[in-house]
Amino acid sequence: MKQGNSMVLQTSGSDSKPMTFPGGKRCAVCLTFDFDAESLWLAREPENAGKLATLSQGRYGAKVGIPKILELLRADGLKGTFFTPGWTVDNHPDKVEAIVRDGHELGHHGYVHYWPDPAQEGQMLDEVDRGLEAMQRRFGVKPVGYRPPGSESTHYLLELLTQRGFLYNSCFKDDIHPYRHVLRDGSPGLIELPEHPSLDDWSYGTSHLRFPRPIFGTDHVLGIWQDEFRVIREWGGVYVLVMHPQVTGRPMRMEILRRFIAFTRQFDDVWYATGQEIAEAFAAQEQS
Repeated sequence: MKQGNSMVLQTSGSDSKPMTFPGGKRCAVCLTFDFDAESLWLAREPENAGKLATLSQGRYGAKVGIPKILELLRADGLKGTFFTPGWTVDNHPDKVEAIVRDGHELGHHGYVHYWPDPAQEGQMLDEVDRGLEAMQRRFGVKPVGYRPPGSESTHYLLELLTQRGFLYNSCFKDDIHPYRHVLRDGSPGLIELPEHPSLDDWSYGTSHLRFPRPIFGTDHVLGIWQDEFRVIREWGGVYVLVMHPQVTGRPMRMEILRRFIAFTRQFDDVWYATGQEIAEAFAAQEQS
């Protein structure tokens, strides 16, 4: 770690090591949803505020995606973690209320979905604090988990989240096991629940006329998700599935999620848990 020219590398503080799961389970599956709604389209290109069809992609997540996802989770008796921007809390409170009412975890996902920028510390501070204020004001919720918009992070952001009392973060891609961050000053930071683009629905299921991307079908996506699960289970890891209601809420994508859940339930050694439950279990093991 070299600080003389501000080149400071983030470290986990230890080698990769599996945690022990409750009830003798072999692996954990964490179903997470980034409930961006229109905020994603507004943050990246503010001029989209006047482009109604573009915004409708995000609105689909609130209008159709969230009700369908909650219905599926209710039927399967599962709890998810919904990383939600403060903008979504303020503009779709009924849908966020439905998430909270069903007992799911409400995680923090910025305010207007601005991506963390090392040169914009003030903006990061505003994103965190405005999002916290919105959740407290609307629902009396103080989230313990944070997924930065764009799944990116900075030293300052990790320090800020630690100062604000967050328990865990979820955006790094350097492990399949949870670990504890070490901050620049050597002090302990947040617990990390790593994720990866291979388990992110955005990589396979969205496109735009201005920025066309291939759309991948059921067998392609389900095959990747199942194959990753098989090996993560063998390695005793945490399987963090990253989904967006405006993507996974589409009819075909809902069927992919339904079939994936059914596949994992062939195994009786899987712990289905929220991000908070996994982070709390990790923290308890650190103290034992």
